Amino acid sequence: MLEGLRLIAATCAAVLLGGCGTGDTVPTNASMQTGATTAVDDPSTSAVTSTTRADGQSTTLSPETTGLDTTLGPVTNTDEGGGFLPDPDGGTDFECDLFAQGCPAGEKCMPWANDGSGVWNAARCSPVARNPAQPGDPCMVEGSATSGIDDCDFGSMCWDVDPKTNVGTCVAMCTGSYNEPFCEDPSTQCQIGSSGVIILCLFACSPLIQDCPRTQACYPVNDNWECVPDASGYMGAYGDACEFINVCDPGLVCLGSDATPGCPSNVGCCTEICDVSDPEGDDQCTGAVQGQTCQSWSEPGAARPGYEDVGVCAIPR
Repeated sequence: MLEGLRLIAATCAAVLLGGCGTGDTVPTNASMQTGATTAVDDPSTSAVTSTTRADGQSTTLSPETTGLDTTLGPVTNTDEGGGFLPDPDGGTDFECDLFAQGCPAGEKCMPWANDGSGVWNAARCSPVARNPAQPGDPCMVEGSATSGIDDCDFGSMCWDVDPKTNVGTCVAMCTGSYNEPFCEDPSTQCQIGSSGVIILCLFACSPLIQDCPRTQACYPVNDNWECVPDASGYMGAYGDACEFINVCDPGLVCLGSDATPGCPSNVGCCTEICDVSDPEGDDQCTGAVQGQTCQSWSEPGAARPGYEDVGVCAIPR
């Protein structure tokens, strides 16, 4: 793991969320972290962030321990798309339980933005379409990506929405609970964001191959690499300023400003993902002449199978 380097995220005060129905503990912070320590959220400890996977495991590490923080930014390349962000001012509002559902017949519990913004900050019951689309099918939202109204079937939502056409793809929502989330498709992992408002089964990917759909890229989310909408827009190149993990171009990742030479931001900049087994070594890094090296993403022996060669270009600390 990159000792001392921070993956960038917008920060805010942690908010304890009160879900409806089951009474399961909702994550106390929207940041997503990497680690292997097994634990469950302590609502009284705002500095600790819990992450969960489809196999039901929960990993909890503090930012001070890991040095890693991977909050996702806006999920489209315009400010009008849905946002995958920490709590906006005012916290979050759950009118229904996204895991337990419990809405009246013909309705489903859905994330939405109750302030009309591009950031999901609430959950409510919304109607299920008469002939709903299934996970993997094209879908359409009503109004905007964060309206909470789409034509996806019960237990799924419209994701990666084009703000010009309102068309996206249906993605299955996690089942189970916040403490034990589950995804029916074994090739996906449950990712929880926006303080528990977003619970989606996303596909794993290879950061070295970048094998995601055209509008997405492979980014580090929790302790996995997942296909997430690329929100870089006209920015996102090496050395560009960044605040969120998915605002760098495919093949790059957002690291703290001290990782990239000449970074114009005091928050963070985009830098390359590299292959630690590549004979080119540090020459894979644009900033090699200025001190960047290709460093392993994981601690020795801690990499998930198939991810042993994943590295990132950064100035050693």
